[in-house]
Amino acid sequence: MIADGTLVASAQGGDVRAFNELVERYQSSVYNVCLRMVGDAHLAEDCAQEAFFAAYRSIKSYRGGSFRGWLLRIAANQCYDLLRQRQRHPVDSLPEELLTIDPEPLPEGVALSAETIASLESAIVQLPADQRLCVLLIDVQGLDYEEAAQAMEVNLGTVKSRLSRARSRLRELLRPEFRQKDGT
Repeated sequence: MIADGTLVASAQGGDVRAFNELVERYQSSVYNVCLRMVGDAHLAEDCAQEAFFAAYRSIKSYRGGSFRGWLLRIAANQCYDLLRQRQRHPVDSLPEELLTIDPEPLPEGVALSAETIASLESAIVQLPADQRLCVLLIDVQGLDYEEAAQAMEVNLGTVKSRLSRARSRLRELLRPEFRQKDGT
């Protein structure tokens, strides 16, 4: 497999095939982050597509570091733009469609029941956008703290505190669900 850096350098030189290979490599990750950020499959597709357009337009400004983190930051920005726009023009109700978790990013997902996964997805959607992004980048996409900090354009301490608050809130949101299943 060709390294990201080699593909990026080629794409910066105008090689569309190299950029397309990067798109193929990261389209699932970008879509999954968008889906979990906006909570709607069609909007997530639009955000992911816009993210790749934006990345293509600004590939020459990429200065190194984690390409995946850089790309996921662009995707998150597209989602933030959409969420801000929807706040200015709210819709009558949220879509009923549940998010679909791909168990690959979460190895323990194979052992979780579909009901547990649905509960987790529902809880993640309730997090503030900055905490949701942090959980998605680190716990779902597997970025390390430094890559997440780069992707979120914040310092490492901010990532750690957001992740801590997000995980704490997820425990609060999920605790009643698991008590009910245990009968306690």
